[in-house]
Amino acid sequence: MIGYYVHHQGRGHLHRAVCVARRLRVPVVGLSSLPRPAGWRGEWIPLPLDTDQAPDAPRDGNAPSAGRSEDGDDPTAGGRLHWAPRHHPGLCGRMEAITSWIDRARPRLFVSDVSVEVALLARLTGTPVVVAAMRGDRFDRAHRLGYDIADALLAPWPEAVPEPDWPQRWRAKTVYTGAFSRYDGRPRPGAGDRVPGRREVVVLLGGGGADVDAAALREAAASTTGWAWTFLGGPHGRWVDDPWPLLCGADAVITHAGQNAVAECAAARTPALVIPQDRPHGEQRATARALATAGLATVRMSWPAPREWQDLLDRTARRPGGRWAAWAPGDGAQRAARLLERLSGTAPCAPPRDLPRAVPGAVPQAGEGPCGSL
Repeated sequence: MIGYYVHHQGRGHLHRAVCVARRLRVPVVGLSSLPRPAGWRGEWIPLPLDTDQAPDAPRDGNAPSAGRSEDGDDPTAGGRLHWAPRHHPGLCGRMEAITSWIDRARPRLFVSDVSVEVALLARLTGTPVVVAAMRGDRFDRAHRLGYDIADALLAPWPEAVPEPDWPQRWRAKTVYTGAFSRYDGRPRPGAGDRVPGRREVVVLLGGGGADVDAAALREAAASTTGWAWTFLGGPHGRWVDDPWPLLCGADAVITHAGQNAVAECAAARTPALVIPQDRPHGEQRATARALATAGLATVRMSWPAPREWQDLLDRTARRPGGRWAAWAPGDGAQRAARLLERLSGTAPCAPPRDLPRAVPGAVPQAGEGPCGSL
């Protein structure tokens, strides 16, 4: 049995969890404040929110979370955690639900995607923990704690483009899967009818909040000739459950640098212009720098001026889409699932009411386990 915590901000954590769970050959239980996703085969444990916002609501990108508590000062516990507001009933109920499930189910492994507090909670029950790694500056004390206590770090990016400043103790227990998405292995649809002389660009705005307003989007579209613009997601575009046909049919995609959005563009093998948004710890900017270093996308670190759009789109559309295979080889979720299966082969927590004891076959420590690329 594997427990899989899914954070409720944005949609990338959920998509990633579903991809991995579908390829697992052992039972997996999801725990999240998000609704149970379609196609999830195992149990789904609903968790109370630890904020006063609805799940998936955009928030201030500079804050670890949002919400109020009865005594909300020091929600970071002196900088050791990211979000643990005092006397917040949702936080208390959330942690109680997780520990109660661990006590009942005795999982052999717990995946945190992603919360330092949840990873630490699971590890304090004696349950081995895998943490979904994220790019950016993770050297604050809370992230260092979360990464240090993890039995393994799951990095959904290629080993050839690692995070440059990670210490050896993290690298030693990192498994690089390459990027993966719900579209891996899905055939591209046939080419539909195209308007002669018109090219298609799809703009992915994402579910975690957008840094550009509707006026800037209209101005960008109006500044180009021969390009038809489609806006998806965010507060200014339409939501579609399955953007795959649009991604595959586009001549270029404009996207933020969230892990899931980039992985979906890569799966479609469509040339992309990547413009990172402001996120905590500079996550998207780090991803954009990695893409630029690898030469896999056109990258701009800020929203272009109107006069720049025509040339940017024309240059982006000339990029060979096949280069994306270096970022997303197509079997990343499979690699992640095999890692979790191997780690879940260890002994579970001690039975209830047993005295603490050493557990034979415990998860190997850094340098001893299934590290590097699978």
